Amino acid sequence: MKSERALNLDALRGFAILSMVLAGTIPYTGLPAWMYHAQLPPPDRTFNPNLPGLTWVDLVFPLFLFCLGAAIPLALNRRLNEQPLSKVLIHILERTALLAFFAIFLFHVRPHIIDPQLPTRAWLLALFGFTLMFLLFVKWPQYWSLKLRILLKFLAWAAAIILLYKIRFADGSGFSLYRSDIIIIVLCNVYFSGSLIWLFTRNRLLLRLGILAILLGIRLAHAEPGWVQWWWNFSPFPWLYKLYYHQYLFVVIPGTIIGETLLNWRKQLKQFNVHFNHPAWKSILIALNFILVVFVNLIGLQSRLLIFNLIATMLLLVSGWLLVRNAETPTEQFLRQLFLWACYWIILGLILEPYEGGIKKDHPTVSYYFVTTAHSIFLLAAFTIFEILFKRPFWLKFLAGNGQNPMIAYVGFANFLWPILALSGTAYFLDQWTASSPWLGFVKGCFYTLIVASGVYWLSKNKVFWKT
Repeated sequence: MKSERALNLDALRGFAILSMVLAGTIPYTGLPAWMYHAQLPPPDRTFNPNLPGLTWVDLVFPLFLFCLGAAIPLALNRRLNEQPLSKVLIHILERTALLAFFAIFLFHVRPHIIDPQLPTRAWLLALFGFTLMFLLFVKWPQYWSLKLRILLKFLAWAAAIILLYKIRFADGSGFSLYRSDIIIIVLCNVYFSGSLIWLFTRNRLLLRLGILAILLGIRLAHAEPGWVQWWWNFSPFPWLYKLYYHQYLFVVIPGTIIGETLLNWRKQLKQFNVHFNHPAWKSILIALNFILVVFVNLIGLQSRLLIFNLIATMLLLVSGWLLVRNAETPTEQFLRQLFLWACYWIILGLILEPYEGGIKKDHPTVSYYFVTTAHSIFLLAAFTIFEILFKRPFWLKFLAGNGQNPMIAYVGFANFLWPILALSGTAYFLDQWTASSPWLGFVKGCFYTLIVASGVYWLSKNKVFWKT
């Protein structure tokens, strides 16, 4: 716990980003419905916006959004202690612009976007794009001369701009602001608005919850004719900003609340060395209880066993309360706070579950945001217990290494590992070997994910980070 970074939060972010990698590398068809987005069921995986459900794949993106929100108080509080407010605002603008550029550039150098037939040119351009992203976003060692670092950045930016200007796709089209990675664009939007909201409501919890309530009113009213609908659809820069994206603040804003709780807990730990007054077995029971809530909801909501899911969830919440209620140490009190917030969001989410035809990721329902926020909090609490109880185990540090470098992990497969495997012929061999069974394809996806994760962990361990 002496590290400046929050290992539990980094590990949860790493878990989210590696789950994204795995979800993108498993076979497109052949696996059970719970292995895909609920609205893209097998066998043909045709998008069905009326199909309710929640799978582990649906949980991945809100997990990452939650981590983004929880990290905002930790990162900006440190800056506020060192810099005036004006510089913090400039930092927020700079990072927002960097995320926007990253979203646009990344999508232009994705191999399957360059040419769906995936010729050699597409693989080589994808590798070149990865190299440029590495040069653009890596934090150069401080012991290198300032002139050298500026020169390298200038050359990387110049090469990136020239590539965007020159690149041509299979249909003959070229650069377009509207060709961007939607996940990163959403992150860009909610990072900007979430940071500003936290900045001007820090230490004012009721005001922040009030903003969340106003956002909920906008979300509920946007389908009806009137000025709210006009505002919802209005965008001066539709390639960058849509109010639609900001409904994901339903995950980010609760994340900032947990981030403040995490920040306060870490401050208390400097004066209190004992984590738990209860025995280790009780801590394990608490962690298992939290994880079980997530599993029960994934099973119950996806299989539409709604009464079973409600009863089982409530029983787990009651048992969880009995386990955490007598909190004495700062760590026990921190876990109790996490539990109570998770209870609030999951109860609210389950009450709203029937609204909009049942929980869905696409198009996202209100219940989806609240239920997945609760799941994120439960998992963060479980990771906190594992970190303390098992004294920062390797598997948790391995996840945290990926959480500290999430953008490398995000692009590492499609723009680095996949092109290398394809150009070397290894991908063809592995595809043939796993073609007989979709579960062998799943094993292949796990193998790819492990390679990416190991590479990113090695980079983080050697303090090679991307700044996006």
